[in-house]
Amino acid sequence: MKIIDINAQKPDNEVIAEALHVLKNGGIVLYPTDTVYGLAVNINDTNALKRIYNLKKRPTNKPISICISDLGWLDKVAVVDSAVKDKVSQLLPGPFTIILTKKECISPILTAGTEKIGIRIPDNPWCAQLSSEFPITTSSANLSGMETLSSISEIIDQLGEKVDLVLNAGNCKKSKPSTVIDFTSKPPAILRKGAGKIEFI
Repeated sequence: MKIIDINAQKPDNEVIAEALHVLKNGGIVLYPTDTVYGLAVNINDTNALKRIYNLKKRPTNKPISICISDLGWLDKVAVVDSAVKDKVSQLLPGPFTIILTKKECISPILTAGTEKIGIRIPDNPWCAQLSSEFPITTSSANLSGMETLSSISEIIDQLGEKVDLVLNAGNCKKSKPSTVIDFTSKPPAILRKGAGKIEFI
């Protein structure tokens, strides 16, 4: 496991290149978001997806959300009409997880065999860079069912040293995870209240 101290608001090109190399080779990267720390793997790598489930001791019937770099990726990973896209654009980038109907390119491992996928675009420049070439997972950096922690040292104590690369941006500013909104239901349903304010739902 390698730990690199970073500036949360100023991505370093060399560090991004190193992180992308890890992700392209099946590795796990612990990285900051606009809420809590997340665990990233390349969503197109089946073995890496299995690694993250094993690391978190997460039941396979619980889905894992993905992070995309911008709204331009939305149509590539999910089925979304213009009305929903307009609402989503009011929330993202931001501390929200949007549930949409997945496209066939999304592994059933991520969706626990369902047709729904959770999508995030965190308001954080590191997230945008790390997911610039392919979507990554954005599962919170904790053991399944346990407390979500804000500091790297606490996270490593909980997870152990099975993460390949740690991007340490200091303690998280927000201790709450993202708010989860299911846009496959009408009207959209709030599945979990977390960080962020919602004004139109």
